[in-house]
Amino acid sequence: MAAVFRDYDQAGLDAQYYLRGLIKDFQVYFDRYRSETDRAKRDFAHRADVAYGPSEAERVDIYTTANQGAPVHVFIHGGYWQALDKADFGFMARTIVPAGAVLVVVNYALCPSVRMDEIVRQNRAALAWVWRNARTFGGDPARIFVSGHSAGGHLTAMMALTDWPSFEPGLPRDLLKGGFAISGLFDLEPIRLCYLNEKLRMDEAEARRNTPLAQVRPGVPPLLLSVGGEETAEYHRQQTEFRDAWRKAGNRVEEIAAPGLHHFSIIEELARPGSAIARAALGQMGL
Repeated sequence: MAAVFRDYDQAGLDAQYYLRGLIKDFQVYFDRYRSETDRAKRDFAHRADVAYGPSEAERVDIYTTANQGAPVHVFIHGGYWQALDKADFGFMARTIVPAGAVLVVVNYALCPSVRMDEIVRQNRAALAWVWRNARTFGGDPARIFVSGHSAGGHLTAMMALTDWPSFEPGLPRDLLKGGFAISGLFDLEPIRLCYLNEKLRMDEAEARRNTPLAQVRPGVPPLLLSVGGEETAEYHRQQTEFRDAWRKAGNRVEEIAAPGLHHFSIIEELARPGSAIARAALGQMGL
């Protein structure tokens, strides 16, 4: 078959991103994400389904700490922009809240009901809402950090690249103090060309508009990056190219090694106190 992206033919490119085919027990992880989030809701004070926008999808769950003026850690879930929910990802409260930070888990509308442009807009709106409202839930608007997994890693990078005053007048240019993209997707062209685009429906212009690699510039927040040692070559290629571009632009970036981890196990490390990923996330917030 003819190459459709770099040296990949269609089947080869699809295989790089078809993770449920590669990790056969994926449902075990999804079930655990949900059950651990249910447990976190029992164990930690939280506010559920707080609106940051007009649509039903535009909601956040906020896991609070006793500290006032605490750093705020905003988490953006993955699911290839078409699956999963904030109800699956509150479990990282187990690391974030005891360390003295607030955790905000973002929901957003999913493809194919919306397009990629709208998903990015909604996440920007969520971050703007967090900045405006942080003090109402014990957070410090001057210490907002964002992390995300997979598609959430892509959205983390897009948030770090946002010109906040242009998005909403009155927002500070340095609204975000740092980000952590875990198993992130920073080049949407192979996504546009593989099976995923059946639901995403991106054209070339939309993919480029929402490709972090195409938007890198100087003067943006420092980033942490991590990709599992057992992830596909394309996930490693994406992180390496993004790391190099971020650094070339004069921005700070640090990679956190994740040997032996695959796409669905790596995110559990953020909820495991003492793991390299958890330590890095807390360290970025000064905790």
